[in-house]
Amino acid sequence: MISREQYAPGAAFGADVRKEGAQWTLVLVRDLRHAPEKVWKAITEPEHLREWAPFDSDRSLGAAGTTAKLTTVGAPAPHVTESQVKRAEAPKLLEYSWGGQDIRWELEPLGGGGTRLTLWHNINRGFISMGAAGWHLCFDVLDRFLAGQPIGRIVGPEAMKVEGWHRLNAEYAKQLGVEPPKR
Repeated sequence: MISREQYAPGAAFGADVRKEGAQWTLVLVRDLRHAPEKVWKAITEPEHLREWAPFDSDRSLGAAGTTAKLTTVGAPAPHVTESQVKRAEAPKLLEYSWGGQDIRWELEPLGGGGTRLTLWHNINRGFISMGAAGWHLCFDVLDRFLAGQPIGRIVGPEAMKVEGWHRLNAEYAKQLGVEPPKR
């Protein structure tokens, strides 16, 4: 079992970026060893989101029409946005807004009981590589949480302190053909 202090992200992979008009969408794909129903709970239920996601939710995101307050974790000041769940088809598809950006999760069963998790995140072009690196860490933490080996979420400014963060950000920038944010 790996501790939080021992954690280091692997190489950048499974990312693509799409442009439609003025809208940029980051697409990330991960194969998880866990059943779609288990992954669905992790992406919809507040107590599970608190373990890995970059935001907290005040209610389940598992039903279309739900309005939830999403609070960004690690922001310098509290950043709370009202989110509308647009689609929720358990355990296959979830769509909602977060801070004015659209989020879409697709869960596809894999042989052996796993799940192919695809995230579509509309994002400001200047933050594509940083978003990819941040979600990479979130997915690593999610996978460990689902396996019963939680290391605690790593998001916001804390993510940028992780050994390997700058390398990961640069790798995604190169793979996706974007400039990393100037910080």
